[in-house]
Amino acid sequence: MSLRDEAVKVLLGNWRGHNTIPAPGLYPHQWSWDSAFIAIGLRHLSPLRAQQELESLFGAQWGDGRVPHIVFDPAAPRDGYFPGPDFWRSEQVNGPVHADTSGIVQPPVHALAAWEVFTADPETARRRGFLERIYPKLVSWHGYLRWSRDLGGRGLVSIVHPWESGMDNSPSWDVPLQRVEPVPAGEFRRRDLEHADASERPTDLDYGRYVRLAATYRDHGYADGLDVHEFAVEDPLTNSLLAVSEDALARIARELGESPQPHEEEVARLRDALPLLHTDGLFHSFDVHGGSLIRGGSVAGLVPLVVPGLPQAQELVDTATGPRFRVDELGLVPSYDLTDPLFDPSRYWRGPAWFNITWLLQRGLTDRGATDLARTLRGGMLEAATRSGFREYVDPRTAEGRGAHHFSWTAAVVLDLLTTT
Repeated sequence: MSLRDEAVKVLLGNWRGHNTIPAPGLYPHQWSWDSAFIAIGLRHLSPLRAQQELESLFGAQWGDGRVPHIVFDPAAPRDGYFPGPDFWRSEQVNGPVHADTSGIVQPPVHALAAWEVFTADPETARRRGFLERIYPKLVSWHGYLRWSRDLGGRGLVSIVHPWESGMDNSPSWDVPLQRVEPVPAGEFRRRDLEHADASERPTDLDYGRYVRLAATYRDHGYADGLDVHEFAVEDPLTNSLLAVSEDALARIARELGESPQPHEEEVARLRDALPLLHTDGLFHSFDVHGGSLIRGGSVAGLVPLVVPGLPQAQELVDTATGPRFRVDELGLVPSYDLTDPLFDPSRYWRGPAWFNITWLLQRGLTDRGATDLARTLRGGMLEAATRSGFREYVDPRTAEGRGAHHFSWTAAVVLDLLTTT
């Protein structure tokens, strides 16, 4: 069976009628930024199904505009994943008719996905009114981030939980998490360790802090403010993807006969604000409570490469190809600085390479004319997928698979690479 056929098999196997789960067992529900990347791949298999993927997610959007990071499948056991719907209690905010969801968010890559899905089959999208229906939802989503999450008052979005970054247990969160009192491990039951090796997952101590932050947010009715959030961090990945998605919204607006100017102005504003996070050839997170940059080597600091017109782009290329990431040698992008003692090639976001992040950087390099390096990353991803069999993440040095098997966004990214480049 060809690599393309294998990718299609994963996506078909994980389809649940109106959305795609990230992977069997470990991830039995719909995840927010997973669905965006999945839709980008699905558009090559079924543009209609790709549209439905995003429509399903935004069907669970909250009234304040937030897009929850998990939409729970009512057909799955309520206690099959922790924290599940009984923990988040979203019905207390949204009412019992609304879908059960979590209360936190994930990076805003959805408008980019919506535009890419539209371009795959404009005729079907126009006939269904896909952009007309999803555009106001995307505008509302970005509005929530812009107005409710500028907790530092610097024009940048703050995440209020490590899970909101998508990079759950990055070493970048170690310092701000120190101020969070963990819930004792005996007071909750982790379901992830029933499906994955403990050496590849966050520790019980970190998980206890995650649970504390989520419970505090829930108990404050999911209100946003520094008095609620012990963890408030301006994340370069989140803000960069917001800029990229605002650029996509400008394109969507043009297609719909609307003015792209508000979105173009937002791209420029974010591009001007991002240098607040930049130093030493990399972008870093900013601890709002601590009032300082979190110096480190997270791959999140390379993601601004995708922002249109970013002046620091060449510095990021130099850092990516230098000893800290060695992407030109590896063909993959480690999630953390290879030279740092905190680098761990197996444990979640503390070192392994992820296909969605490598895809983003490959896209950024292509947009900037660095085609040779972009081709290197494309080849590295395809080789890693072949070797690991569509695993959740891989050792960046050996491409040995880690985490969940039959991972949807891995398959989606591979399908996109095989079809478009």
